[in-house]
Amino acid sequence: MTVPVLRFAAFTDPTLTDAAAGGNPAGIVLDASGLDDAAMQSIAAKVGYAETAFVTVPVVDGDPRRSRLRYFSPVAEVPFCGHATIATAVALAGRDGVGAFTFDTSVGTITIQTRNTDAGLAASFTSVEPEVRAIAPEVLTELLGLLGASVASLHPEYPPLQAFAGNWHPVLVFANAAGFDAFTFDPAAMRTLMDAQGWAGTVTTLTVLGPNEFEARNLFPVGTLSEDPATGSAAASVGGYLRELGLVTPPTRVVIHQGRHVHRPSLLLVDVPATGGIVVSGTASEIA
Repeated sequence: MTVPVLRFAAFTDPTLTDAAAGGNPAGIVLDASGLDDAAMQSIAAKVGYAETAFVTVPVVDGDPRRSRLRYFSPVAEVPFCGHATIATAVALAGRDGVGAFTFDTSVGTITIQTRNTDAGLAASFTSVEPEVRAIAPEVLTELLGLLGASVASLHPEYPPLQAFAGNWHPVLVFANAAGFDAFTFDPAAMRTLMDAQGWAGTVTTLTVLGPNEFEARNLFPVGTLSEDPATGSAAASVGGYLRELGLVTPPTRVVIHQGRHVHRPSLLLVDVPATGGIVVSGTASEIA
C-alpha cells in the first residue's frame, strides 16, 4: 500500500525569498487510520525528517476539525512535536479552510488556530500547562561537559532548569554569543544522556539577543540529524520557563530565532499569558 506523505517546512522565516528553504521540515500523513505502529515508524524512517505527524483518527466524535495525532522520529515515537503540529494544521487549513482545529495527542488536547497572513498560512498552538523543575547537579555537570562548557559559561540571570510544555527540555542560556556559537558535542553521547534522562524533546540552548528576543540551538541527535532547525515544543517550554522565573512580564510576546547553525533560518513567536498554556505561532510552506 502506498501512503501519501506531505512535506512541509514549519516556522519558516517570511523574510526569505524561498520560505521553504528555512524552517523545520516535517512529514505529514493526513490519513493514517489504516497504519499500525510498525508501519508509521517505517514511514518516518524513510521520510528522514526529525518528525513525521500521523493523523491516526481523522474525525473524532463526529467533529471533522478534531483529529488524533501521533508523532514519530526516524527511530521512535515522541509524545509531542510542535513544528509537525504547525505543519499539519496548515496542511489541513489548505484543504479544509482556515479556522480552529483540535488535536488529541499523547500529552493532551491541543487547540490550534489557523489563519491567512501576508506570508501565507500560519498557525498557533496552545501548549499544555507548562512545568519547570531542577536539573540534578551531576546531570548538569555531565551535560555541560558534553558541550565543552561550564556553569561559568551560562547567563547568571537565567538558571539552568528543565522545562515542560509537551516534552521535557533542559534549558541552558549562554552568557554570550561566542560561547553559544562555539560549542560542539558528540551526538551519540548526547543521545545516551537524553535517553537516560527521559528527554524526548531537545536540549535547548539559548543566547539573549535583546528584551524578549533570543536565538536558540536545539540539540536533537537522531539518525543523521544533530540539531533541530525549529522546535515548537521547546519554544513553548521556554515560554513557561521565562514566566515561572519572572523573567518576562505577562502577557507578552517572545521572539525566538533558530536554525542559523544548520542553514535553515526559522522564526518562532511565543505568546506568554499570565496563566495557562503557552501559545506558539509560525508560518509553514509546502516543500516541493
